[in-house]
Amino acid sequence: MSHSEPVMGQATSSKPPRASVSDAALGWLLGIVAGALGLAPWWITGATLPLQNLWATEVLPDQMPVGLLPLNQYQLTSIVALLGVGGAAAGLTVRIWAPVRRRLVTWCAAGGVLAVQFTATAQSFAVLNEGLAVGSMSSVYLAGLLAGVIGSIIAALIALLLMASPSTVKTTIGVGLMAVPVTSWGVEWVVSVAGYTNLPTAVPTIARWLPAALIGCALAWCGNKPARRTVAWVANLAFLWFVPALFTSVQYVLGTRVVAGDVPEMLLMSRQILTATLGPDGGAGPTIFLALAIGLAGLGVRAILARRVSNPA
Repeated sequence: MSHSEPVMGQATSSKPPRASVSDAALGWLLGIVAGALGLAPWWITGATLPLQNLWATEVLPDQMPVGLLPLNQYQLTSIVALLGVGGAAAGLTVRIWAPVRRRLVTWCAAGGVLAVQFTATAQSFAVLNEGLAVGSMSSVYLAGLLAGVIGSIIAALIALLLMASPSTVKTTIGVGLMAVPVTSWGVEWVVSVAGYTNLPTAVPTIARWLPAALIGCALAWCGNKPARRTVAWVANLAFLWFVPALFTSVQYVLGTRVVAGDVPEMLLMSRQILTATLGPDGGAGPTIFLALAIGLAGLGVRAILARRVSNPA
């Protein structure tokens, strides 16, 4: 009996606690819901695959098959937003939840998000591949779209890990990374519900300034002490300068048919537009100033509140 008891104890301790199993299941479910939420603005439209320049037959828009992702060269920035928000939403929920087994829940949530996104990717590319005309251009088109989707999924995973981190600096950087995609995701919702023809005139203006407001609030929340938190300030202001310019460059190059299929010319045009957008005439200055102003104002409010707490009347 004395020899059997330790063995039984070891066998019992090797089983995962019920709480760990519950947290893992909740994390997985959270990831699935977040991944679906990210794709919801596209799904509520009916998820009919956009018309394709290389489609094998001529069809009307409503005759296109269902695709869980809007695969099209004109929709690449929308795909980044749809996939990125799924990861960010899961990470932010884990951050707010702050479970004891944070690492376990975070990776289970990542698994749920990836399950949704991989399923959507596989289904969409299967449908697209079946309908495209046979030829080298179709192969290049598929490969380019697949590279873009894979990059978007990786960005979503990075956003999830940053947002779920207990580190204030990492979470703030995650907000800065996702500020533009989240804004694009919100615009997708408005377009899906109202349609392009009924789009409120205020939407473009809000979309221009909302990333700066989000980043400014994140910087105010982050604070500037200890000094290492200035890394988050520099990174987020850099994101606000670079990411909108990158989105503009990608949308412009992929949205023109003048150089469609000419990869070297597309890369050259993309570099030229990106350089111009990042320049002093690119328009990033006012948004960066707004984010910085909101962040500094937030620091001032925090200092006043802290002073009142330490020196009550």
